[in-house]
Amino acid sequence: MKKRILAAILAGAMVLSLAGCGKASTGDNGQGGAGKTTTLKLAFNQSENHPQYKALAELSKELKEATNGAYEIEISPNELLGSQKDAFELVQNGTIQMAMVANSIVENVNSDFAVLGLPYAYDSIEHQKKVFTSGILDDIFTSTTANKFNVLAAFTAGSRCVYTDKPITKPEDLAGYKIRVMEAPTSIAMLNAMGGVATPMAQGEVYTAIQQGIINGGENNEITYADLKHYEVAPFFSYTRHLMIPDLLVINADTLSGMSEENQKILKDLCKEYTNREFELWNEQIETAIETAKAGGATFTEVDITPFQEAVQPVIADVVGKSENAKALYDQIRALAE
Repeated sequence: MKKRILAAILAGAMVLSLAGCGKASTGDNGQGGAGKTTTLKLAFNQSENHPQYKALAELSKELKEATNGAYEIEISPNELLGSQKDAFELVQNGTIQMAMVANSIVENVNSDFAVLGLPYAYDSIEHQKKVFTSGILDDIFTSTTANKFNVLAAFTAGSRCVYTDKPITKPEDLAGYKIRVMEAPTSIAMLNAMGGVATPMAQGEVYTAIQQGIINGGENNEITYADLKHYEVAPFFSYTRHLMIPDLLVINADTLSGMSEENQKILKDLCKEYTNREFELWNEQIETAIETAKAGGATFTEVDITPFQEAVQPVIADVVGKSENAKALYDQIRALAE
């Protein structure tokens, strides 16, 4: 109840705020600095130290320069505008213009997106980068206009691994363990298949939930693990590498269509450029995150992933078998691994 009330207050406050700065959905005249600057509010659930935040901050600066001051992006980090799920709904209803959300959030709207977040879909970070920059995702990114949003880019979120109060080296080690997962059917089915008890919840609730014994651990990448200090409550990080799920930069469909063709192209081109840039920033920050977590008492354990790969095959088959589009996309992703 408190969460619903907070969301309602937030939505009302945002509407009033946007009324003062001009909503992007009203369009632009393509003359850049000749008019006022339109601020695109972007919800982000991580801190300012996160490589995605850094890439988005650089992108915002470039956007304002390239559009001659017509557009700028205002990033609100640390779930200040609500959880990813709440922020996504605010984008859809036009209360805010943009958000960075997990692929699993979008999967709930278009099930074909589940293919992008399938366990062990990508062999490496290099394979994932090839997929994100190849153009094979263009069609699915533009398929959601009727749902009031479009996807501008996919950013890497590294490899997700399990962390809890002991090393996890085989599916049996997860028996009875409640592990936080993202709020999506595929994520829930995956963790259950891996041997644990999938427990969906917002990321901002994880630390306290582990601390209070509501859950036994989580699954995420090294950067988030260190940045949110989850090593303090779940000191054993096991390299299951079960997911390399992307985070998606989404924009309200009316906001995008309301921009001039020139400014739309500028924004889309910058998003392609900063897809590459975010991979660079991510790779630069991994070792620092590991060192931070180790200094805080974390133990990192390498894992033979074969038993986990075998365990999740039914999950993969279920998603890929749902539509011809899903199968075709999965085949394209796997083909780029060769």
